[in-house]
Amino acid sequence: MTPHRTASREQWLSERLALLAEEKALTRQSDELARKRAALPWVRIDKDYRFDTEQGSASLIDLFGGRSQLLVYHFMFGPSYQAGCPSCSAIADGFNGTQTHLQNHDVAFWAVSRAPLAALLGYRERMGWHFPWASSSGSDFNFDFGASFTPEQQESGIVYNYQAEPPVPRAAIDDASIPSRATPDGASRGASSASTDVASYARERPGMSAFAMQDGEVFHTYSAYSRGLDALWSVYTWLDRAPLGRNEQEYWWRRHDDYDAQPAAACCSCAKG
Repeated sequence: MTPHRTASREQWLSERLALLAEEKALTRQSDELARKRAALPWVRIDKDYRFDTEQGSASLIDLFGGRSQLLVYHFMFGPSYQAGCPSCSAIADGFNGTQTHLQNHDVAFWAVSRAPLAALLGYRERMGWHFPWASSSGSDFNFDFGASFTPEQQESGIVYNYQAEPPVPRAAIDDASIPSRATPDGASRGASSASTDVASYARERPGMSAFAMQDGEVFHTYSAYSRGLDALWSVYTWLDRAPLGRNEQEYWWRRHDDYDAQPAAACCSCAKG
């Protein structure tokens, strides 16, 4: 006997139609949010950000590639990481096909991380991806757009996803052997999977930012973080329609080539906020 309640086809259809009405209302609400998102004011970018790319040094304007819009995924891959964040990697599994459609809709797409370009490209090859990936090493880009933080910011308490987090004790920042309860859940396992210390791992966070270019000037239009990225994670869209839903009793995701090799590792904050 299944523990879940059962019903006749007629009863199921009646409840499904009631749920459909709620789904349609949510869709309309989502459409309205999208309009409000597009109506946000733009902020002019005056700083000269530089990136390392396969084509050489590039400016933020260069990342547009002649298009008028640019979407950036802030991929958690810090300078000390030996591999990318597992949950960022799960999200990125959906980028290859999406990128093609974006490019043909006047939207450029890039992943950006602070690790050296060689590390990013090596990991991309391991994962079988081909979307463009730039290194912002030596640039303030990820810091300015709320996806990377300094040890000093950790010690005083960072602001991520527009919310303040508790300070991290300096001892936990300086001594990699000391885990801190002030770092977000899952950071220790994520750090282990990336072969770095917890404090360094938690200084990188997932996010996305959108930019527009008009008359040769670049504007910041939107950024989202943490669970604001759920809609970009295609596997969640499918799980939300599976019989048991997300069924996340613990952090479960791994890199796609790790499922048969090691226990699940967690991103520090993708499932929070």
